[in-house]
Amino acid sequence: MRIPRPSKMRIPRPSKITYSMIQHLTKDELFKLLQVFNDIWTDQNFPKYCYGQEKVQTLLGAQPSTVGLGEAQARSIKGKHISHQPTVASDTLSVAGDAAVAVLSAVLQAQCSLVLFTDGNTSVTTIRESGLLLRHPRGSSVQEVTVKGQDAQVLGKQLFRVVANALRLRQSSWCVTVVVVSDDPVFLAVFMESSVKSLLLVWSTKLLVVTRLSLPQLHHLHTSFSTTNTVLLVVDDNQGPLEFHAYVHLPYSPPDNQPLQAASWTPERGLPPTAHHKLFPDKYNTLLYGPTLVVTAEEYLPHTALVRKDDGDAASSPLFQGPMVHLMEILANTMNFTYNYIRPPDGSWGGKLKNGSWTGMVGMLGRKEVDIGLGPFSIRTYRMEMVDYTREIMFDDNGILVRRGRPQADPWGFLLPLTPLVWAAIMMTLLVVLAVVLLLSSYSGLKSPANTIWVSNMMFDYIRVLLQQGKYRPPDLWWERFVLAAWMMTTLVLTRSYAGTLMSLLAVRHIPQTYHSIREILDDPSVTMIWESGTSKVHFFRTAESGIFRDIGDSEKEGRIKFVKTFEFYSSLDTLVRQGDHTLMLETLYGRVLRGQDFSRTGRCDFYAAREVFLPFMIAMAGPKGSPLVPSMSKRYCSVCRS
Repeated sequence: MRIPRPSKMRIPRPSKITYSMIQHLTKDELFKLLQVFNDIWTDQNFPKYCYGQEKVQTLLGAQPSTVGLGEAQARSIKGKHISHQPTVASDTLSVAGDAAVAVLSAVLQAQCSLVLFTDGNTSVTTIRESGLLLRHPRGSSVQEVTVKGQDAQVLGKQLFRVVANALRLRQSSWCVTVVVVSDDPVFLAVFMESSVKSLLLVWSTKLLVVTRLSLPQLHHLHTSFSTTNTVLLVVDDNQGPLEFHAYVHLPYSPPDNQPLQAASWTPERGLPPTAHHKLFPDKYNTLLYGPTLVVTAEEYLPHTALVRKDDGDAASSPLFQGPMVHLMEILANTMNFTYNYIRPPDGSWGGKLKNGSWTGMVGMLGRKEVDIGLGPFSIRTYRMEMVDYTREIMFDDNGILVRRGRPQADPWGFLLPLTPLVWAAIMMTLLVVLAVVLLLSSYSGLKSPANTIWVSNMMFDYIRVLLQQGKYRPPDLWWERFVLAAWMMTTLVLTRSYAGTLMSLLAVRHIPQTYHSIREILDDPSVTMIWESGTSKVHFFRTAESGIFRDIGDSEKEGRIKFVKTFEFYSSLDTLVRQGDHTLMLETLYGRVLRGQDFSRTGRCDFYAAREVFLPFMIAMAGPKGSPLVPSMSKRYCSVCRS
């Protein structure tokens, strides 16, 4: 009797997936599965965010007993496991699922991933049936933290962990859309705090909050919603037909103001055709409430010039002028805000200290004491942990200002008209001519002692021609005349060129230039370098591990570096650098301004810029880390450039 073998269609693989399961998938689910497999084949590894505590049956619509595609979509579950109970009517997502899908579909970007946060009151079946995960082909992640029976501190720790998982997904994705479903005000408050602090909710990240809480119950989240790219979807099912309202909180609006209603959705009407223009608007492009912002700045010629100092009175803030100030005025007029200037207490751009704190304007931005940093700041990677940069404004590099030497007579000036290579070529040509004369005289039969003396005298005649002295005797042989004529023509060209160049050099006295590179300065132990304190250049040579900048860092330990503030550059140039034992290390454009100011004051050109330039950089304005003002300012600046 033959024992029937089980069909391959029903044999589960190590992933617990049978062929029959795959055969019964829909086209959308097969497309999802194929895309995941292609990504794994291309990258040769599983993304970290694909591993979770449970398999994602929500993607394929399978029952828990037949699920086997845990790698198909990213899902990390922290806190309590998601409940697998059937959907109940109290689930907010079961009621608002279609409205949430409609809102996301209106602003859907194909390259964005989705992160769904729940508070433990949403079942897996509800998530699957809502269709939220299937509309994001770039990947989805479900994060759950159970609120029931937990205090705010424990809830904050768990939310911090799951938000960190979502942050890794955001960093590995082109863009991310975050959906939060909860009716718990504590959960929403802790989530917003954790997300903003961890920089999950940067301006490029869209946040959709789905809740049944009323607007007065969400009053404590006004600031968080207004400073992030958030749409609040409120379920209105208290009386009458079911309806959903989408609200947008405008930045800098008073806490008591009603948020702007962007759209409404009903099962019968859906969203209005123009809703996509109002959902997730660029609300920082034009600030409707006209706030007064705080801008930090410091004198940095020629970009910003201080025209009025702060005398300690709150009513008399410092005033600046210059190209960067004009750009700030354009931004303020077009974005509808006013501003006041404030200078950093230490007068520096800002650097990181050994204890981890930051100084200068970068520190003020990182601590959110100010709204905008006028700068301009050099764009450096290590500062990006505290600030965000706008689009680059211009390029510059760093140079060296040195005192010019006094005019003096050079005792070796007669050698300067011709380069060493030309002098060597003249000597080699003379030796070749003498060798030719000696060779021709030997073939002419001039080998007697008397003729030998004659030949030697004839060779000295060629040296006399070079030195423009009279010839001792006329040549007799035909070849002697030919060689002598050629030599006289050569020396005529050389002597005329030498005389003309020497005359020009004698008309202008020689001015020595001692240093033209950093290496020449380092090799002279008597020279002290002057650097601006609290800048990216100082951080660079202090952290350099090799090369010439490591040598600069070692010279600081030897006491060969003096640090000054930006507004002290001119006084240092006029006193220390003018003495000759100091050099000024600064930006090339700023160096030109200082030399121009000194020439206007003294009428002399006492300083020169060394040939070597180093550490080229881009400069830009800056804002606090994650500030939504920065992208809007970058767009406005690009518009200014195009106009």
